[in-house]
Amino acid sequence: MKSIFLRTVTVSAMLGFASVGGALAQDNPHVGGAAMFADKTIVENAMNSKDHTTLVAAVKAADMVDTLEGEGPFTVLAPTNEAFDALPDGTVDTLLKPENKAQLQTVLGCHVIPTLAMSSDITQMVKDDGGEHEVDTVGGCKLTLRNEGGKVTVTDENGTVANVTIADVRQSNGVIHVIDAVLTPKM
Repeated sequence: MKSIFLRTVTVSAMLGFASVGGALAQDNPHVGGAAMFADKTIVENAMNSKDHTTLVAAVKAADMVDTLEGEGPFTVLAPTNEAFDALPDGTVDTLLKPENKAQLQTVLGCHVIPTLAMSSDITQMVKDDGGEHEVDTVGGCKLTLRNEGGKVTVTDENGTVANVTIADVRQSNGVIHVIDAVLTPKM
């Protein structure tokens, strides 16, 4: 009898853990055709997105994997492959060269805010500041956040405007907001 009870408890516990894992993926939007899991890190989830292969390659080339797998919390504004493709010809190839690692780290750092900022937090900050809110990034950039018609936009110091196309992708160490443009430091 004790053996049946223990097996029942064990199976129930395993099923419970399986349903929690499934819920973690179900509560998150899919990105790049892949489920995003709230119990995985920013890098672990980004590696599964077919829309972020360029970003992942850049993070690896910049030796920033350990940072983005760290405790955080981080808010990552994750440009898609299409966003990188829209840069002038040769830009990505140049940034990925070993001799340009420091520049690549700065560019990628412009996409990382060292706090957890869900879209509701951003909307409230923008509202509290009268229509726009400025944030500092890990890369030393200042970004301006706006909420226009229910859509969050991010403007870099050069005037490039990125739209948040997928918001609130929870991670174990922060959140990802997918954006449609690459943000760059002041030129």
